[in-house]
Amino acid sequence: MLHNPKAKITARLIIALYVMTLAALAITTFYPVQVEDVSVALILSVKLIPLLLFAVPVFRAHNRGIIWMSFVVIFYFTQYVVSAWLSEGAAVPVAIAILTFLLFTVSMFHLKLNRISAEDAT
Repeated sequence: MLHNPKAKITARLIIALYVMTLAALAITTFYPVQVEDVSVALILSVKLIPLLLFAVPVFRAHNRGIIWMSFVVIFYFTQYVVSAWLSEGAAVPVAIAILTFLLFTVSMFHLKLNRISAEDAT
């Protein structure tokens, strides 16, 4: 539910960044090298299910769901920052770290724009 007309823009940005993050996580399962002797379905489920749980709240722009999604995104951000550091700046972990940072930042900005004012609460 959107309480501010400006929140439509940030809600669309959240959706775009969310989809790009999911796509990047799925693509990195196969690129640059697919891990041998491990089920691709298992890898995809471990990578994607925590974020996919928040698909409905993200697409409906529900504040509470976006808040919880932001907590989960922090774990992805931490993982990919560490991966970027250990790989000495490899492009893929850096790109996903930037995507997750942007998703978290835009989510927080959206929540600030979309909070319920005292007049609307009564």
